[in-house]
Amino acid sequence: MLKKKKEYAIDHLKMIVGAMACPKCHSAFELLDNGLVCQNNHHFDLSKKGTIHFPLHHMESDYDHQMLEHRRNMIQKGLYQPIEKEIARIISNQGEIGLIVDMGAGEGSILERLIRNNDISGTKMGFDLSKDGMVLASDFSKEAFWFIGDVTNMPFKDESVDTLLNIFSPSHYEEMSRALKKEGLVIKVIPEEHYLKELRELFYYDEQAKQQYSNEKVYQKFLKDMQLIEEKRITYQFVVEKEDFQDVLMMSPMHWGASIQAKEHARGNYFQKLTIDVKILVGKKY
Repeated sequence: MLKKKKEYAIDHLKMIVGAMACPKCHSAFELLDNGLVCQNNHHFDLSKKGTIHFPLHHMESDYDHQMLEHRRNMIQKGLYQPIEKEIARIISNQGEIGLIVDMGAGEGSILERLIRNNDISGTKMGFDLSKDGMVLASDFSKEAFWFIGDVTNMPFKDESVDTLLNIFSPSHYEEMSRALKKEGLVIKVIPEEHYLKELRELFYYDEQAKQQYSNEKVYQKFLKDMQLIEEKRITYQFVVEKEDFQDVLMMSPMHWGASIQAKEHARGNYFQKLTIDVKILVGKKY
């Protein structure tokens, strides 16, 4: 008989609960049949999907179910496979892997593929502010524990996490440094200037200024707040099948800022290759 998502979540929490702490009072958690309770009696219940909602006040993500499904379709087609391989290499070279946390995990596919396609040991957790994303990620409940979480207040004890993945996601370096072990790693992936340039050219064909892209401020912020151990730029072109073109158009927030005319223009201009251009940054805390 197949396990329910909630049962998989309990199995993961049995291994992980020792590293977790209440986001309200930062005291240790105890595992119950229906979730977690801290020493000050703050309860966080498991949903039917096997997820837990940790943010302490109402927060919303712009990433909705539809966009995340389009994104999942393309990730599962191998859109980021070279990036995944490089991340797997970095993690594997760490020695004892321990606890891996994907912060800003979206709908879970990148972490799931890292686990499924690479021999990576350790325990795994993924979280995102998007409830829709974590509902989708719960499809991978066998591979990792998933929760709705806030990057500025993660439910972990001080110096409890071995590896933080931060892939196309916001960072909060003070909180990351608090949760990271002394020799732990942050693996951050940021878009470079040519990332998804074909989409940028379509959606902003009538706004030339928006076709230019730079992540220099994000890069400099990482250099300021983390010890840079390694960096690598990865650039390649992904073949876009015609049947996948709608997924490609809708998988990123880029279309949100496009005019109605530009969206029509994009739908009628299929392209065969999509540029992926990223920088992988590996750092430790000071």
